[in-house]
Order: sequence, then C-alpha cells, then structure tokens
Amino acid sequence: MTILTRWGHACVRLERAGSRLVIDPGSFSELSVLDAADAVLVTHEHPDHVVVERLRAALATRSHLQVWAPAVVVGLLDGTGVAAGRVHAVQQGDVFTAAGFDVVVLGEWHELVHPDVPRVANVAYLVDGSVLHPGDSFTLPPATTSVDVLLAPVSGPWLKLAEVIDYARAVHPRVVVPIHDALLSDAGRASADRLVAALGGSPEYRRLGAGDELVLG
Repeated sequence: MTILTRWGHACVRLERAGSRLVIDPGSFSELSVLDAADAVLVTHEHPDHVVVERLRAALATRSHLQVWAPAVVVGLLDGTGVAAGRVHAVQQGDVFTAAGFDVVVLGEWHELVHPDVPRVANVAYLVDGSVLHPGDSFTLPPATTSVDVLLAPVSGPWLKLAEVIDYARAVHPRVVVPIHDALLSDAGRASADRLVAALGGSPEYRRLGAGDELVLG
C-alpha cells in the first residue's frame, strides 16, 4: 500500500513500507517533510519547488538521503561536496529507483511565463507508472501509460485554467489532485476546483489539504 500525503503547494510525499519519497519541497511547503525523507525528486530550480539551503542541510544530516534533479539544481546543491554521489542529475528518458519507487523522467522545459522570461529546465516524474508530477509543465505521459493520479498545477503565472482542463483531459487519470495553489485565495481554490472537476473529464477530483492523505493501490 502506498500513501500519498500533501505537504503544501507543489510538495507531496509518497510512503510505502517505511520508505519516504518527497517531491518538490519548496518555499511554500512544510519543509519538515525533509526530516524523515529517504529520497527527494526536484522538478526544477524555482524556489517554490526547492529550497536549496534546506535541502543541502538535510543531505548533510541524513547520510543516506538521495536527490534527483535537473543538472542546474545539482550544481546548486552539491557545490560543497557534502553529498558527493548522492545528488544525481536527470534528464528526459532516465529511469531509476528512489526509496523503492520506480521513477521515469519525462519532459525538458518549464512552461512559458512570458517571451521576455527565460525558460528553465523542468522535468516531470512518473512514479511507479501511476503517479505523475509535472512540475511547472503540461508534460504528457507515454501514450501507453494509464495514470492513476495526476498532480495537476492549478495556479501560476505560466498557466490558465483552460489549459489545466485540457491537460487533465489528455492525461485522463483516475484521480486529479490539484497542486501548485499557494497564491490562490480560498475563493480562487474553490473556483479552480469547480471548473477542473466539472470539465477535466476524470472520474474523481480530490483536493488534499496540507497533511491530507490519499491511499493508492
């Protein structure tokens, strides 16, 4: 049995058999999630997805902790050499195991914010072939993949809800869990929930508050 827990904004934790995999522990998230992490996946360099100093500190105190991230994030994390061999650069097509979870790396770029804002590398992670975290992108899974849970961004300067709806329709998961919503008011979250739930085409739309869990499998 796998338990997915929301830790705020874009951060979630997957836990199975005592092993904990954390994705995107950023500045709008509850960073105590790192205190018991066995592995961390980072989609891209923006601070709402990774707090470099905090993750570097976790690497220094948890000698078995492993991190996977785009090369630019690896450079920021491993500058001191404290985590040599435990911070791994990833790119599209990579496949590995993290804390007992099978991970496939998809995608290459952050969605466009504005033509005057340079795009940064962004990867999506498909975990155990069933949970998709796209970071700040609308990266699609392989056509043959049946996604169980889509962690769908619903707010940010790079998206509009019409695109989120189309993304949910294209992925067509069993469950859509909204993430990336720290900048929304309660009314904004309710509006996003109403529209994506009604129009996204998935059998279930499940909002998880901080600390809420979803049992998978």
